[in-house]
Amino acid sequence: MKPQTLRTLVLIWVAWFVILYAFQWLVTTRLEIGRPDVSVPWTGTETGLESNRGKIYLLEPFMNRQVAWDSEYYVGIAVGGYADPAAGIAIPADGKPHIKNYSFFPLYPYAMKVLMLPLQAAGLNPIASASLAGVIVSLLGTLAGMTALYDLTRETLEEHGALRSVFYMLIFPTGFFLAQVYTEGLFIGLAFWSLALTKRKHWVGASLLAVLATWTRAQGAILTLPLGIAWLRSMGWNQHNIPGWKNWRWYLQGLFALFPMAAFLAWRTSTLGEGWAVLQPGYFGRGFLVIAQTIGAWQWSFFDYTPHVIQSQAYYLIEIGILLLALISSIVIWRKYPEVAAFSLAVVILSLFSGSAQSLARYMITVPAMYILLAKLGRNKAFDYGWTILSLLLMGVEVMLFSFDMWVG
Repeated sequence: MKPQTLRTLVLIWVAWFVILYAFQWLVTTRLEIGRPDVSVPWTGTETGLESNRGKIYLLEPFMNRQVAWDSEYYVGIAVGGYADPAAGIAIPADGKPHIKNYSFFPLYPYAMKVLMLPLQAAGLNPIASASLAGVIVSLLGTLAGMTALYDLTRETLEEHGALRSVFYMLIFPTGFFLAQVYTEGLFIGLAFWSLALTKRKHWVGASLLAVLATWTRAQGAILTLPLGIAWLRSMGWNQHNIPGWKNWRWYLQGLFALFPMAAFLAWRTSTLGEGWAVLQPGYFGRGFLVIAQTIGAWQWSFFDYTPHVIQSQAYYLIEIGILLLALISSIVIWRKYPEVAAFSLAVVILSLFSGSAQSLARYMITVPAMYILLAKLGRNKAFDYGWTILSLLLMGVEVMLFSFDMWVG
């Protein structure tokens, strides 16, 4: 990457998060919002003026606009560890009490914990330092993701197209999550660079980054798929005689492709993984390809709840629109970007059939196929300007809702 290109990306990144945080301050000081939020059935009791009472990790004034919903657990793990009872107790299907922190992967809050040390030394209290640390980790991860996306697309989209793909990612309707105390920023930095190194056939680096991505979000284990596809394609798997099959490096490279899945299985058998496996289906209603449960959740949302609640109709319009965009993008780019498309499509399918009819618009921001297809379409100036206006307006609404602790996924 040319130095001037990197400088441009860094300047775009700085402008993006400074403007975003300024907007979050502006809307929360200038506006009031009607409560509660009933966009999904359970949020009615969680979005009142006093709904966060007692949730100590959501009440710290410093960086409070960047902390909401699941941020509570990341800050809590960084401050008090996984066994911190302040996170709250859930009693899932097994009938036993479980601390909710165990529902979340460790790399992001542990990175926050490391960064907290100098921040606390500077005088910030533990919760404030954890919140700031979470923002910094997310922002640095996003910057890494930006450079990786540029690297992935520079060859086929050229300079302007690659920069456009990065810009579209930053202004995506739910792209603001990349700058909040959430895991998506760190995840795209690791996952997108794993994909970029996979394209270059840098097996060791791609595999190690995929392992770290796996310990950030469960979706990281999917990186075994693009690594495996790239390995097979590089060895001419579709020919009668596989070139180099007698070379020991062929087997070693194939072994690296399995590391992300192995990392997930190793974590799954740990105490943290066992807690996650109980709480995800038992408390958060999520599972692996639970198709019948997913169909039931969508049927209930569409036929029993959404028709009677206009807020819910608006919420699901965004959810479904972004989901369809991610699905179509993953299919369309397959020919030129098979590894990226495979990863993207797997994220879409596993997210869709995880058992719950919500949060998909946030999950989809880790799908690089969307930004690639949008950047290709953006060669047309009318589309470029039109999408920019639409995306920014939608993101403005979503950011405002998040800043007021309303539900956006």
